[in-house]
Formats: sequence, C-alpha cells, structure tokens
Amino acid sequence: MTDITLTAADGFELGAWLAEPAGTPRGGIVVVQEIFGVNSHIRSICDRLAEAGYRAVAPAVFDRIEPDFQTGYTPDEVARARGMIPLFDMGKCLLDVAAARDHLAGAGKTGIVGFCLGGSVAYAAASQLEGFAGASSFYGGMVNRLIAQLPRCPVQFHYGAEDTGIPPENYEAVRAAVPGAEFHVYEGAGHGFNCDQRASYDAASAALAWQRTLDFFGRTLG
Repeated sequence: MTDITLTAADGFELGAWLAEPAGTPRGGIVVVQEIFGVNSHIRSICDRLAEAGYRAVAPAVFDRIEPDFQTGYTPDEVARARGMIPLFDMGKCLLDVAAARDHLAGAGKTGIVGFCLGGSVAYAAASQLEGFAGASSFYGGMVNRLIAQLPRCPVQFHYGAEDTGIPPENYEAVRAAVPGAEFHVYEGAGHGFNCDQRASYDAASAALAWQRTLDFFGRTLG
C-alpha cells in the first residue's frame, strides 16, 4: 500500500493510492473517490480489495483543482468538499481514470468502483472509456444525466432508499435507461451508507453491498 504518481494522456501528473494483493492479482480495480478526496476511507477500500486479491488504485481526481485534497466528514469539511463540485471537470477526470486503468495493465481484466461523485464517474468510465470489464456505482447522483450513453461493460448500481440527495425519480430513471444492469436499492440506507466514517453509515447495507460488489467483480473480472 503506497502513494504513487500517474501521468494522464495530456501530460498531467496526479497522485494515487496503490494497494497490491499478496499473490498474483485476480484483476485490477480503479477506485474513484467521493468528494472528500483519496482520504482514509477510500484508501481502506483499496486495501480491502487487495485483501480480496485485486490490485487496486485510487487516482486523486481533484489534483487538477487542489493537489492532495482530502477531508473528513465534519460539517465544515463537508462544506469545503462541496465547494470542489463546481470546479470539477468530468472530461479531465476521465483522463485521470484512464491513467489509473493503464497502470493496472498486467493485473488481468480491469474493473472500476466509485462512491458518491465517484459513482457517477464509474458510470461515465463504463460508457465512455474502453478497457473496463465491469463497473460498480455507489450512490452516484449524476448518473441520471449520463444515461444517454449506454455502458460498454456490465454495470452494477447501489442506491440508498433514504438518500435525500438522490430521490427515487433519479435512480428509477437510471434503472429504466439501463435495464440490463444489476440494480440494488437498500431500504433504510441514506447517502454514503457504505462509509464507516460517516453518520449515515449503515453496517448491514454496507456489508451486503460490499459482498455484492465482490461477487460482481468475481464474475466480470474472472
């Protein structure tokens, strides 16, 4: 588990967190951050994937805005993180995601998983980039704006039924537009339910979603 530097196709250099499995990788997985950066939660996701046998890399997709941006989940930190959203450029982010994908070459088939903002990025990567064998999207609030482009690989979605920021009309539009996707809505769960550092953490939903994600990558990455 270590910090590395990636170079995107346009020459931009960005940081990333890399987690290596103990043995031969079962595949590679790009992990895309929430709006809180490649913080301890996202690094722990990479580390858990490595424990499951995957080479995992989390690109710091806010480095183009503020290098090494990362925060926790206090109200002040949440407000600071939300200030990054208007500055975010999906096109440039996908260059950074592609650099992370390329770094995983040689690990086997490559998947992508993202959370919050990263959930939307995971879908954008699945629909706009080549080279992904599967994409798992956790509570991506912008996916409904991206569904004009259908995914090029199998996709899995996770939403919280009590997510006030992503109402049913949002995710039901996604379900209707991508009927072949694996789709899960977790009753009683809110936004960020997978993160054990957030007040919205729901242990039962997080455990189920994580197992479903591992099962999904087991099928799509082989």
